[in-house]
Amino acid sequence: MTILVIAEHDNAALKSATLNTVAAAAAIGGDIHVLVAGNAAQAAADAAARVAGVSKVLLAQAPQLADGLAENVAEQVLAVAENYEHILFPATAWGKNIAPRVAARLDVAQVSDIIAVDSPDTFQRPIYAGNAIATVQSADKVKVITVRTTGFDAVAAEGGSASVETVEAVADSGLSAFVGRELAQNDRPELTAARVVISGGRGLGSAENFKLLDELADKLGAAVGASRAAVDAGYAPNDWQVGQTGKIVAPQLYIAVGVSGAIQHLAGMKDSKVIVAINKDAEAPIFGVADYGLVGDLFQVVPELTKAL
Repeated sequence: MTILVIAEHDNAALKSATLNTVAAAAAIGGDIHVLVAGNAAQAAADAAARVAGVSKVLLAQAPQLADGLAENVAEQVLAVAENYEHILFPATAWGKNIAPRVAARLDVAQVSDIIAVDSPDTFQRPIYAGNAIATVQSADKVKVITVRTTGFDAVAAEGGSASVETVEAVADSGLSAFVGRELAQNDRPELTAARVVISGGRGLGSAENFKLLDELADKLGAAVGASRAAVDAGYAPNDWQVGQTGKIVAPQLYIAVGVSGAIQHLAGMKDSKVIVAINKDAEAPIFGVADYGLVGDLFQVVPELTKAL
């Protein structure tokens, strides 16, 4: 049995979600191949070859693959799909943009957001905002799967010695074109890969007050997140949103400040190893999942905590 993992990368380095996806492939069992589709992406392919457990890397390079356009990457996956029984994508915005196209073209049912592998054809995935776990069995010849990265510990980025094989790049589909990209500059760790995350909620009251979290985050080397309510209110940018409709995180330490704990937010962070909640409302749902809870005024507690560190 041979499994294909589709690597998420920036042409220079692998995204951390790829390592979690390889871990899911290892749980299925069999030879693991990784497809790197990009342009001038030899460095990313070499990084994939060093990942523990990978036996082969397929490298497809062309200008039309440089920016990860879903239409073109999907065609590249389909060009090699006949050799594989499982095709795995990270359940990131990038992976979820491509996987359904591949599944539809292969005329198979996609298995989405898996968090565990029971057998090569049976998987577990959360439903109802994570309040229940569904066991899904697929009888399709090719199984197209997206992997919730928080469900699998990342494999080692070093230690592998896979071969790198160049494959012919597909032609431009002509269905989309890359226009531009606006990148937010941030010196803090990436939200989905950070060991510590501090999230603010509507309780902070304003975008100016949200900056109260900055010094604490700096001291802890933490990423900063936000609840949907805080994002909708304009306190924080969209890419900071943690939750079912935002990013799924599972850091070693998650600190929720002024976050009430709506179901959609809990779905995005309740797998964190240690959860600390700070809220003036003792009945806030966030305390139901917190390992440590502090009922108090965040405008007093956060500065005191920052000073103590």
